[in-house]
Amino acid sequence: MNKHTKTAIIVAPILTILGFALADLWEENSASQARAFELVPFGHCDVSQQKCILKSGEFEVNVMDNKGITTVNSTFPIDTATLFLVDKENQATSFRLGMKDSPYYWKRETPLGRLVADKGQSYKLRLILEIKGGKYFSEFYTQTLN
Repeated sequence: MNKHTKTAIIVAPILTILGFALADLWEENSASQARAFELVPFGHCDVSQQKCILKSGEFEVNVMDNKGITTVNSTFPIDTATLFLVDKENQATSFRLGMKDSPYYWKRETPLGRLVADKGQSYKLRLILEIKGGKYFSEFYTQTLN
């Protein structure tokens, strides 16, 4: 064996370990960076009839209101959930939702049911969900048809 082959045999494992360590550091850094995703309404949104689905890729969220209790359930566990009711002057009132029984279900008492009780009346809502450092947001209108 010549000296170049011996050097290659010694240096190759060191470079391999160093490469794995640097790749792991890069992956960890990119995973901790803030990410934002938009949730888009899937069809017509009617929270009082429990027909309001928001989607972003494989992630789906259902927003509903039953007797003054607004509930958000999702296909993935949520870390935090905040609902904003936006009036005609574009002023938002925030409602931080609490976990119901699991991180898939969040709820809180809100005036949303009374605001959308009239048939044909629409109301603007904003929703911000946080999942493992990523933020999912949506601004949408709910309208009662029946």
